[in-house]
Amino acid sequence: MRSPSPPPWRLRRIRFAFPMLLVVASLAGADDLASDARALVAFRDAVGRRLAWNASDVAGACSWTGVTCEHGRVAVLRLPGATLSGTVPAGTLGNLTALHTLSLRLNGLSGALPADLSSAAALRNVFLNGNRLSGGFPQAILALPGLVRLSLGGNDLSGPIPTELGNLTHLRVLLLENNRFSGEISDVKLPPLQQFNVSFNQLNGSIPASLRSQPRSAFLGTGLCGGPLGPCPGEVPPSPAPAGQTPSPTPVPSGSGGGGGTNGGSGVENGHKGKKLSGGAIAGIAIGSALGAALLLFLLVCLCRRSGGIRTRSLEMPPSSPAPAGGRKPPEMTSAAAVAPLTTIGHPNAPIVQSTSGKKLVFFGSAAAVASFKLEDLLRASAEVLGKGTFGTTYKAVLESGATLAVKRLKDVTLSEPEFRERISEIGELQHEFIVPLRAYYYSKDEKLLVYDFMPKGSLSAVLHGNITSGKTPLNWDLRSSIALAAARGVEYIHSTSSTASHGNIKSSNVLLGESYQAHVSDNGLTALVGPSSSPSRATGYRAPEVIDPRRVSQKADVYSFGVLLLELVTGKAPSQAALNDEGVNLPRWVQSVSRSEWGSEVFDIELMRHEAGEEPMAQLVLLALDCVAQVPEARPSMGHVVTRIEEIRKSSLTTNMEEEVDDQSSKAESEVPTNPFAS
Repeated sequence: MRSPSPPPWRLRRIRFAFPMLLVVASLAGADDLASDARALVAFRDAVGRRLAWNASDVAGACSWTGVTCEHGRVAVLRLPGATLSGTVPAGTLGNLTALHTLSLRLNGLSGALPADLSSAAALRNVFLNGNRLSGGFPQAILALPGLVRLSLGGNDLSGPIPTELGNLTHLRVLLLENNRFSGEISDVKLPPLQQFNVSFNQLNGSIPASLRSQPRSAFLGTGLCGGPLGPCPGEVPPSPAPAGQTPSPTPVPSGSGGGGGTNGGSGVENGHKGKKLSGGAIAGIAIGSALGAALLLFLLVCLCRRSGGIRTRSLEMPPSSPAPAGGRKPPEMTSAAAVAPLTTIGHPNAPIVQSTSGKKLVFFGSAAAVASFKLEDLLRASAEVLGKGTFGTTYKAVLESGATLAVKRLKDVTLSEPEFRERISEIGELQHEFIVPLRAYYYSKDEKLLVYDFMPKGSLSAVLHGNITSGKTPLNWDLRSSIALAAARGVEYIHSTSSTASHGNIKSSNVLLGESYQAHVSDNGLTALVGPSSSPSRATGYRAPEVIDPRRVSQKADVYSFGVLLLELVTGKAPSQAALNDEGVNLPRWVQSVSRSEWGSEVFDIELMRHEAGEEPMAQLVLLALDCVAQVPEARPSMGHVVTRIEEIRKSSLTTNMEEEVDDQSSKAESEVPTNPFAS
């Protein structure tokens, strides 16, 4: 029997109610967006007055600078380097309940984060590095259950790292470097992390086992120990078992025979056999130990005698070997085949051979250098000219042993031999990861030679300004910023050795590139060896305006030159280019004359614009360079500050790439949890 149809008046009510539900739903969505817009306006009024948001156009909030909407709600707020300053008030960010990505890095936000930020429970990615946040670890962060990426580096946060971080089970990136966190982190049980960094904090104690797989760079500048930093005091490092062998089982105690039976009969039997050694076995062990000790002592005596012979061995040329005359030209390069560079020698000591005869190579480093090559080996080496520079001509020398060296023939050296030896000894003692090491030198009346490690990729100047059609690989942003950081660390080390120590001739041709384009600073201190006629000319565009005598350069003058080098890296333009030097306009002045809004089209190298690094990190590096080239020396930063700034810029570019990856992924893929934070 068919059920009776509803009366007509009920059908009319249903037809009328359905569109009303749609209207109510749309109005609710509009109210949510309006609430988001009001929260954003309150945020702008508190910390970002320069943001050009139209508060009267609530419906257009999704088109405001840095704002991205999804499903009619504000989902992303990204304002890196937007000159925000002040304390974030309550009732702003916490009201953005659909926000999943917050990026306010490289601003001037200060104070503590508001407690109601925990209300933005949809947050998955929080990037607040490079601000001035203070106080303890933000408690609101600990109440974000779906947090995946957290970057708080480069702030002024203090106190312990809270154990509650272990409750953030979806956390994959935790960056807390360059703060003032203190105490131990051994009690913090973190989930498996893809990225982790607590370097340059006031932490101490042992690195927990869950974090010992992280790289050493994640713990630098702390009081931590263990794992990649080496064993803690009293901690015995684990000794791996030899390949193909398994650790020996622990002997079974006499009182645990029953338990040993579960391991098989052989285990119990071996346990009983090892219970007591016979007298003959003990005597054999004693005799063997005595013979081994005697043999070891004999070997040590032989090694000591051999070492003494090496240290006193004369490196004078044999009479049949021709001494290097002033007009002697090295033979032409006989082979273009790639040769492995000379093995790096250990930490520097005093020169091994002190000579006044002028017929010896004087080495810096360990005794291994003496056995590596001699002066006659250099004279017989095949060689080619690498370049003619301020201080002389540099050759690539390939020894008969296959080792490759760089030999610089100095010109216009006016120092006496004792003065030369004193100054070159100071240069040779500076051995650093980012400085081209001076291995040896030769002094005679007619020749002064310096022997360095060979850098296979050549100079930064040649790579930046060489002929692209010849097969040169253009440098992308990651390589250029890495080169800038390595060179800055090299110069910083030179400055750290003395309050008056300086490089004296920083320029792109004195930044040499090793394998993988690792940068090393070269020609350190050579300005003190040559006369005025060989001093760097002012036309190169690197010299600070206050420098009158190029042989007397201060650390602040080095900073100026390094600032020009940074501009060269970003613009791709050499300071000596005629187009820039017309009417006395140098590279810094030219960059300063271009409006920042036009840097993307005018200042940045076109090769950089082809890569997806984003313009903001390049702009930050240009701003740092302009600080370095300030006309007043006292206004320039120290090289230590320059290193810190470049590190922050590189980290910000990595963070930018991380954010772009977040944008490219789906919500589920990026957070590994459902989009709806309230879903079961």
